[in-house]
This record gives sequence, C-alpha cells and structure tokens, in this order.
Amino acid sequence: MDNARLKSPAAARNRQPILDVLQDVLPEKATILEVASGSGEHGVYCAGAMLGWEWQPSDPNAHARRSIEAWREHAGLPNLLPPLALDVTTLCPAGPFDAIVAINLIHISPWEVTEALMACAGRRLTEGGVLYLYGPYRREGRHTAPSNEAFDADLKARDPRWGVRDLEAVTAEAERHGLVLERVVEMPANNLSVVLRRSH
Repeated sequence: MDNARLKSPAAARNRQPILDVLQDVLPEKATILEVASGSGEHGVYCAGAMLGWEWQPSDPNAHARRSIEAWREHAGLPNLLPPLALDVTTLCPAGPFDAIVAINLIHISPWEVTEALMACAGRRLTEGGVLYLYGPYRREGRHTAPSNEAFDADLKARDPRWGVRDLEAVTAEAERHGLVLERVVEMPANNLSVVLRRSH
C-alpha cells in the first residue's frame, strides 16, 4: 500500500500552520469532517497530533480515497476513520460535527460546491461548531498577491467554473446558513485560514 500514499509538497508545507489554527479554535476533544481530503496527509497529521480529535476524511475521487486509506493504515491511528466517498453537492453526512474542514477546495470547484458546503455546515455543525476553510482569496475585490492573480487565471483556463473567490462572497453565503466569520488568519504562500462559527 506504500505506493498508494500520495504526497503533496504543499501539504507538507502548510500542515503545521493549519494545525496551529485548528488547535486554537477547537477543543481537545472534537468530531471533525474533512471535505475533499485529497492525499489524506492533513488528516493523518492532525489526527496524530490531537488524539482527542475523531477525524473523518472524505473525497469523491477513488484514487484520493486509496491514498487516504494507505496513509491511515501506515499511521495506525485509532482516531482516523476510513474515508467516505463524499460529494457535498449530493450528500451531507449525518453528523453532528464539531468542525468541518475544507482545505484548498473552494477555488478548485464550481461555486455550487461552496453553496452545498455552507448548507451542509449549517445543518450538521453543532451549535458553536467551526467551518474551517484554507486557500487563496480575493479581498475587497482585489487579489492579495500577483502570484494569486496568476493562479486564478490558470484555474479559470483549466475550468471556467473554478477560480479564486472573493472572501466577502464566501462569508455572505456562509451567513445565509447561520455561520458567522470569527477570524481570518494570514498563512504561508498568500493563503488564508477562514474560521466561521455556527451561531444558531
């Protein structure tokens, strides 16, 4: 199964800063759903660091799920659950969850995925639960760095439904589902951590 373990240089760079923010906003015991887990490296890293967190990875892609399962077998962590085949536009797991985590999802998916993610979080997060988003965003209609502007153009060339989103549009969609922006944390490589909390 070792060959099935995908490795992302970006995940290796940003996993500790992401964990730092999650540790700051979540309790020591929490049930967490990760949407679009990709290689699975974030799940294994966070579950290994916080044994009181029950981490549920998921991905709609079978190749990604094989990698997640290979990492899970390699790590042998009891709090890292088998990956779900999950597309949030068609299914929202029953929960409830103390947190839903989506790393590098919103810009590499159609806007309908963001809408579905917010609706799912509004229904399945516990009161006071956290929706954590990580990735690049535009702020007040402007890119935060030239590299993000170039990345946005590349994404739209690959799929016109993709692209770096306006943070204000994302938070407005969240608010429609009872999620309130709690903090924005500047992260490496011109990315942001966006922490939204379910208020009711």
